[in-house]
Amino acid sequence: MPSEAEPPADLAVVGAGPAGLAAAVTAAGHGLRVTLLDAGEQPGGQYYRRPAPGLGAARPEALHHGWAAFAAREAALRAHVSAGRITYLPGHHVWTVVPGGAGHGRWLLHTVAGQGPGEAAATVTARAVLIATGAHERQLPFPGWTLPGVVGAGGAQAMLKGGLVLPGRRVVVAGSGPLLLAVAGSLAAAGATVPAVVEASAYSSYAGRAPALLRNPGKLAEGALFGGALLRHGIRLLTRHAVTEAHGTDRVEAVTVTRLDRDWRPLPGTSRRIPCDALAVGHGLVPQLELATGLGCATRHDPDGTVALELDAGQRTSVPGIWAAGETGGIGGVQLALTEGEIAAHAVAGRPVPAALARRRSRLRAFATAMSAAHRPGPAWTGWLPDDAVVCRCEEVEAGPVRRAAEELGARDARTVKLLTRAGMGWCQGRMCGSAVAALAGTGPAPDRRPLSCPVPLRHLAELPPTDG
Repeated sequence: MPSEAEPPADLAVVGAGPAGLAAAVTAAGHGLRVTLLDAGEQPGGQYYRRPAPGLGAARPEALHHGWAAFAAREAALRAHVSAGRITYLPGHHVWTVVPGGAGHGRWLLHTVAGQGPGEAAATVTARAVLIATGAHERQLPFPGWTLPGVVGAGGAQAMLKGGLVLPGRRVVVAGSGPLLLAVAGSLAAAGATVPAVVEASAYSSYAGRAPALLRNPGKLAEGALFGGALLRHGIRLLTRHAVTEAHGTDRVEAVTVTRLDRDWRPLPGTSRRIPCDALAVGHGLVPQLELATGLGCATRHDPDGTVALELDAGQRTSVPGIWAAGETGGIGGVQLALTEGEIAAHAVAGRPVPAALARRRSRLRAFATAMSAAHRPGPAWTGWLPDDAVVCRCEEVEAGPVRRAAEELGARDARTVKLLTRAGMGWCQGRMCGSAVAALAGTGPAPDRRPLSCPVPLRHLAELPPTDG
């Protein structure tokens, strides 16, 4: 296992999803010594999640789009590992990145390695770092969202890809964003009944962004493929609608679906009930930035209100020696992540970025911007929430205390709301409730700078060596 005493790698890549995998194999191809760290046990990240070998899946590629691109890079990874050009460290959760000391020109990546009784602290040293930590789902709460059977849309897809299981037999898919169509199609193909896809936005929102669409005919074809799957399985698409309540006792038994106006305000008299035994719901993705913001990397706001990293043409962050690729620079999908990973590797190696790669990134990023704007949550969605609705599931904080923190106690930022209500202080550290708390309090999204990106045992902190930086 690498340690601080060993010579530093030329590049440490955090995350073995599409962006990190593409960056690692491209950098190794340029002759760099690469260390690839990932919290998972297999490369591919959330997008290329696969069943555990013991499940005996005969064709895991059937659950994925673009499997060939991943398979080629995974084969390249294995070849580079065998040749000693890449050190691949699965099961390593990087919890902080810090300078390796004044004038050393290196970085220390502190990790939690393994889990359970065999868990240990490990440190990797590198001259440059590429952050490809991906994203997590954005959840906008509603009454009943804590019932068993209510899962994230991406979570439902992960259950199917990673465990070959369905969240239920009759599954409503709801929220906003193109992921919903993919999830609904996958669940239906696996045998679930999907009575409806409930999309809070309207696809007519793309009409004003024709240039970005025309530059990406592949995306249009992908959308047509998903639409065909809905028709084939008899799935109803309800746009400008949202699940405003889930009903049940021991498990979700039905959901209330309500039509929305353009600001996502529920329209009286338009509600209907749909029976189901599971609900897969999500409102897009949020870049996972804890490592980058902990280093002080500059951020920007995307059209959908999420915070992403500010990056230059070579995928450099504002902190010298730190690069990023994929969803950390804004949600854009697997093709963009692969492209940005390659571009970052060229830049780290000091090579010019091929013009074709730069054009592809520009084209795909334009589509990502259009997608982000089309599915931005409307400002009035908080009208779904009565004061007694749970917002922070970890700490069981309801909407009322969050509203009072802002309206009566003068909270003007997310940190103050957290201190007054405990919203965001739980195990997930605000990943589930952060967007909702910011909207309820009127503070707006903001980068959360913290020294730890995940829970770390105190003994690991006590074992850290002293530094001269």
